[in-house]
Amino acid sequence: MTQLINDTGFVEDDWTMGFRDWEGVTTSSYASEAGYGLDVPNTAGAEQIIPYFNQAAMIRIDFPSSHDGRGFSIARHLRLLGYTGRIRARGSILADQYAMARRCGFDEVEINDTLAARQPEEQWLYRANWKEFNYQSRLRQNA
Repeated sequence: MTQLINDTGFVEDDWTMGFRDWEGVTTSSYASEAGYGLDVPNTAGAEQIIPYFNQAAMIRIDFPSSHDGRGFSIARHLRLLGYTGRIRARGSILADQYAMARRCGFDEVEINDTLAARQPEEQWLYRANWKEFNYQSRLRQNA
């Protein structure tokens, strides 16, 4: 089981359109099925995903390890390229990384129940004010 997290804390997953695996999906294979979710590994380049912008309503980027930040770069690049759909981080994301995930362009985070038990909702909510939860704003206050 998994737990979905957004700025309001632990929430029920409202995504019902399913996900397609990155491998084997071509832009023509689901051309008539716009609105699906696309599972993307953290090794994909954002430019490779551009052809799916009009079809994938959500892009879910895998985080196999909390020490591997490539997913943050992918999400940021997708937003800079103009992707406006939902972007979800899935896997080994820590509560301490939530503010960074939101600033990079993720809308939500999906973690397994084991991680959710180790990092309860309060820890995620502490970082939900991600627009102000950064060292630059703290430095500006001290200047």
